Amino acid sequence: MIEVKRVLDIDHPVEEVLVYLSDFSHAESWDPGTITCEKLSPGPVATGTEWHNVSEFRGRRTELRYTLALRSPDQLTFVGRNKTATSTDDMHFERHQGGTRLTYRAHLQFHGIARLAAPLLKREFERLGDQVAERLPAALDRGLGPSSRPT
Repeated sequence: MIEVKRVLDIDHPVEEVLVYLSDFSHAESWDPGTITCEKLSPGPVATGTEWHNVSEFRGRRTELRYTLALRSPDQLTFVGRNKTATSTDDMHFERHQGGTRLTYRAHLQFHGIARLAAPLLKREFERLGDQVAERLPAALDRGLGPSSRPT
């Protein structure tokens, strides 16, 4: 299994960040690997909502069906699956200096023979984690508007 963790300080209130990130279709704006992410479930986003995600990694496209597995006032957990892998995006939110401290963990569990590639891919997933850490705050600023936090 591969695990990547990043801690980000965001200049927006927890409630706004949580609402924005609970719609996984916004991954198109902050996840460098996501090409498209389409909400499949009708109605408002809630536990059990599903998305069809198309990503590209190392020049290959892969499709996963993501489900919002957990939504609470301080946590979101998305689980994506296909034949090759299970991907879990876990986000913890806490109030921090008038904004939000976001702890983002991505877990990738390969299935079958693909498990053999996991140790070789760790470095590339760390690089993707760095890109998420760069892109996510800017995506939140675009999606939520300028920070309402005093500077």
